[in-house]
Amino acid sequence: MKNIEAIRRVLPMILATAIFMQMLDSTILNTSLPAIAKDLHQSPLNMQNAIIGYVLTLAVFMPVSGFLSDKFGTKKVFILALVLFSAGSLFCSLSGNLTQLVISRIIQGVGGSLMTPVGKLALVKSFPKKDLLKAMNFAIIPALIGPVLGPLVGDTW
Repeated sequence: MKNIEAIRRVLPMILATAIFMQMLDSTILNTSLPAIAKDLHQSPLNMQNAIIGYVLTLAVFMPVSGFLSDKFGTKKVFILALVLFSAGSLFCSLSGNLTQLVISRIIQGVGGSLMTPVGKLALVKSFPKKDLLKAMNFAIIPALIGPVLGPLVGDTW
């Protein structure tokens, strides 16, 4: 019983952090595209491939998140999602050209497509119905700061 209580305390914070990272990442690139394009010696219009690759990957892999969670376990899939998203972020920062950036964004998109739905599924499985709304609000409301900070941080590049 102590283990479930510990999970119920920590899980909303982990999910809030994961959603915050994803939301920040989704908005930060849009404002920093001109600077990144300059560093990669590309036209800012060509940089749209990095955004399109990420969004398409989200659209393709998000529907299979529940299936993967049922097949391999919610915890394993969520941890894999965090690892893929973080690795994709690292690869984005190390990208030396547009192709590397697009591939990195696709890796990041796979992780991001699994992170939020599987994290929410973990909340649904971990909390009784009477506490679920409170847990969801705790996890999601702080994550809404990401879209506000993204353009501010992206503009400083």
